Amino acid sequence: MNADFSKPYDPKTTEPEIYQKWLDSGYFNPDNLPVNKNSRLKIKNYVVYMPLPNVTGTLHMGHALDNTGSDILIRYHRMKGFRTLWLPGTDHAGIATQYKVEKELKKEGISRFDLGREKFIERVWKWKEEYGGIITEQLKKLGVSADWSRSRFTLDKSYARDVISAFVHYYEKGWIYRGFRTVNWCPRCGTSLSELELEHKEEKSFLWYIKYPLSDGSGSVTVATTRPETMLGDTAVAVNPKDKRYSSIVGKKIRLPLSDREIPIVADLKIDLNFGTGALKVTPAHDITDFEIGQRHKLETISVIDERGKMNAKAGEYAGMKTDEARILIVQKLKDFGFLEKEEPYMHNVSTCERCGHVIEPIPSTQWFLKMDKLAEKALKAVKSKETKIQPKNFQKVYLDWLLNIRDWTISRQLWWGHQLPVYFCKQEEVSNEESQMSIGVKESKASDINSKFEIQSSKFIVSAEKPKTCPFCKHCEMIQSTDVLDTWFSSALWPFAGLSDDDKKKYYPGNFVSNAREILNLWDTRMIFSGIEFMGEVPFKDVFIHGTILTKDGKRMSKSLGTGIDPLNYINQYGADATRFAVIWQANGQDIRWDEAAVMAGRKFSNKIWNASRFVLEQIGNPKSENKSSKLIPETAADEEIIGKLTKIKKQTETLIEQFEFAKALQGLYDFFWHDFCDKYLEESKKQLTDEKNKESTLKILNAVLLESLKIIHPFLPFVTEAIYQNIDKEGEILMVSEW
Repeated sequence: MNADFSKPYDPKTTEPEIYQKWLDSGYFNPDNLPVNKNSRLKIKNYVVYMPLPNVTGTLHMGHALDNTGSDILIRYHRMKGFRTLWLPGTDHAGIATQYKVEKELKKEGISRFDLGREKFIERVWKWKEEYGGIITEQLKKLGVSADWSRSRFTLDKSYARDVISAFVHYYEKGWIYRGFRTVNWCPRCGTSLSELELEHKEEKSFLWYIKYPLSDGSGSVTVATTRPETMLGDTAVAVNPKDKRYSSIVGKKIRLPLSDREIPIVADLKIDLNFGTGALKVTPAHDITDFEIGQRHKLETISVIDERGKMNAKAGEYAGMKTDEARILIVQKLKDFGFLEKEEPYMHNVSTCERCGHVIEPIPSTQWFLKMDKLAEKALKAVKSKETKIQPKNFQKVYLDWLLNIRDWTISRQLWWGHQLPVYFCKQEEVSNEESQMSIGVKESKASDINSKFEIQSSKFIVSAEKPKTCPFCKHCEMIQSTDVLDTWFSSALWPFAGLSDDDKKKYYPGNFVSNAREILNLWDTRMIFSGIEFMGEVPFKDVFIHGTILTKDGKRMSKSLGTGIDPLNYINQYGADATRFAVIWQANGQDIRWDEAAVMAGRKFSNKIWNASRFVLEQIGNPKSENKSSKLIPETAADEEIIGKLTKIKKQTETLIEQFEFAKALQGLYDFFWHDFCDKYLEESKKQLTDEKNKESTLKILNAVLLESLKIIHPFLPFVTEAIYQNIDKEGEILMVSEW
């Protein structure tokens, strides 16, 4: 035994040494793995895709849970003889990274506009080189055994090539179009967003009931709204055709309060009969559902809010005001003129940007969209046919519901950091100026000018992976590339294959497993599935596992900004990675996990128990060699028979539970077996049996076998302490990480 083994287990010194040993072995790379003697005749792959952490990111409890579960799977399959690849990388995180760097510039008293696009991008790259690798080093501290030699960044040249090729591919199929429609807009970030990039926060507000007088003087219709300031852009009032209360007035005209405009009453099935009065004000410019109603009824789109979140010139006397300021004055004016019937307290769901937290303003804008009907069909078929399984099963409904009600995907972003669209405009027409205007949502349009798919192709542009040498329109200008970039999720949707080299695509695609939190299911997993089918001809992975959400002990969402966040690195530095891994897995029994710090202490105690029990066994055995597989364990006592039976059972149980992604149950079973069955019972019995010459030899063999097998089946969960113990056994340089399961 190593002299250090006689000392208490110290994760602070041991874990870095063990991780370096793993790195030096090269076994994180599947191409370097030794072929186990009992491996299958045809070695199979097992490929896990790491959810790409933002380049701005640092380790949080969600990362700790997600990556520990994936590490359990990859270590288990590596020991089972699979050719295991865990593909790591980082995402350029367009909005998040740009926001981060802009905050740094603000401290210097400048903005990105002071630098200009080129200089700003240089600044972001510099920031990325300085801070972008932090989370990778933190994941290593957790024990993540990913193949770091294959790590990719989503703005790497090879990755960018696949992203641009994907855009061109979709465009040439007619699935990408440039269209004018109402989109979610973040005034702070100055960009469009998809509905999946929003957070919804409850806010105490009011529901205002406003009387809209009928033009013929026969009465009025009362509508309920949470946003009276948008009524300046109303172009209709809508009711449900099934609502008998309003059947007699459908088709009539209404005088819009505080305005001299007349608007129609239309019937549309999208109207909720039970909300408010059942009559809805329709503002196509400032509500996505209203915009779609407007398309069906050929309504005008009038924008009264600009890209800064302020009332624009069309708002008349309220121009230049913030929306909440205008709201107060408009409500008062409605009261003064007798249009306000009543107001009542209302808990309103407010949409905010998930990155900066600013309130979203839906505004009309010319953007680039990806048609989703055909892609949604592919993704639906993949899960319905069980080519890909989503677990737990209840999340399959979330997946299917989103795809069955999907809108075309807004893929353009008005940012500087990201994959610039491969779209080139004729400079002669000064479309670059139009391009800058199109993204701020100040245009007006009638729906009759737009076809049913919202497509317009009026500007002179071409889509090309390479910048054209000659403009095909004017024949002499240097074409100007679109200033927009692609949604970050468009590029990360290609991760299962764009993250691989051309050789690796043949070798390691498709993969097997991806795991993440529930809010990422449709943002990322669904999009990877249809992207994989579209570009590679088959689903990218067999299993999607949605792990739980770690909350504070009292059930609050963990958030650094709210002061409720817990840094897993604090636990790793104080108690070790194994103790931290133990804690996150031990508590992962459901979708909502209330964090209890006591689990970390339990993990630390368990690591010590394994260390001390192993030290006792090895002291008895002396210097054990590799297991003799041909040497059958023959029980001599009831205690022998019981521990051999329990070992056989726990091995099978652990195997089954890991393959079912029941990591918490597997760990709890291992804990009970090692602590109670092995330590409390058999080790105590073995002390007596070792004094009996008749039973001594068989007892030593059983102690040796049970210890070695225990180290193996515990290793995926607590890799550091088990590897450290294994290195104290004469294994002729072998490491536990690649020993046979």
